[in-house]
Amino acid sequence: MTDFQDKLIEENESILTALRKLNDIRDVSRLILFVKDQSNKVIGSLTDGDIRRSLANEGDISKPVGQICNKNFFYEEFSDSFINLSFYRKKNIKILPLLDSDKKLVKIIDLENQISVLPMSAMIMAGGRGKRLSPMTDKTPKPMLDLGGKPIIEHNIDKLISFGINKIYISVKYLGEQIESYFGDGSKKGIEIEYIWEEEPLGTAGALSLVDKFESEYVLLMNSDLFTNVDLEDLYIDAKNSKADMAVASTEFKIDVPYAVFETNGSSVTAFKEKPSYVYHSNAGIYIMKRDLIKRIPKNEFYDITTLMEELIAEGGKLIHNPIRGYWIDIGKPIDYKQAQEFVKHSK
Repeated sequence: MTDFQDKLIEENESILTALRKLNDIRDVSRLILFVKDQSNKVIGSLTDGDIRRSLANEGDISKPVGQICNKNFFYEEFSDSFINLSFYRKKNIKILPLLDSDKKLVKIIDLENQISVLPMSAMIMAGGRGKRLSPMTDKTPKPMLDLGGKPIIEHNIDKLISFGINKIYISVKYLGEQIESYFGDGSKKGIEIEYIWEEEPLGTAGALSLVDKFESEYVLLMNSDLFTNVDLEDLYIDAKNSKADMAVASTEFKIDVPYAVFETNGSSVTAFKEKPSYVYHSNAGIYIMKRDLIKRIPKNEFYDITTLMEELIAEGGKLIHNPIRGYWIDIGKPIDYKQAQEFVKHSK
């Protein structure tokens, strides 16, 4: 658990001490402290604005911060539930503390840097050989290819973190040691990473069977070689509200026919469309599924996610798709990699 001592101050400490602590804060978007009593219970929040108002009114820099802090501060109780951050954004809240049942500080959410708090674990599939990107992948696994100054897979890990996902499994095989060496246990990013080693290729879903137990009701599965701004919160909410067994992110695939297309009845033309376009929704390689579905995956055997989807449909389960509204690039070929490199260059 992250230590938040630098964001805490005792109620009997002076305004001068608070100013010094605020001056040392570097890792959040707003300068703020949380005031605690002798039992470590958080009793209020303290910003530089609170201090300025006190000094302007009284000019007493030795005044205890417990007397000037905001005791009607916003907070959430720490749990495994979804937190609707849009509620706090509408109120212009920048920093949201999570407190336990004893009102002790457990976590801080920086709404400037975090999009959501999704109560899910995630698995990133990163064991493939990436032959189509050879020779670049001869000594480097595809997920570790550089994209805008950091590995492709790190873009996806950082995205998961921004949506509040802090337990990530990474399935590895080909040159997986490089991935494990680079990210370690995830502590440098404030998360927990566990590596699932595939002795033999297990397809696009088989590695899920090697996790002893997922703690969350829903589990996210995604490919490691994607570059996308997919809205994972929208995908999660859609799955929950639809009571779906699985929700799949989709991307539009458009086909332009350069000729008139006939509608026919036998040899008779009944109508025609001039140079029509057809739009299809394609699998984008990002899935949110109920944890119970994973029990159906055979242990340590090759198994594709599409097999699970087909079985789900055949048995009358609920499978939905959620369109990606932004960009999505599947980095499978050199032309895809070049496109992603150009895109990230101009998106900074």
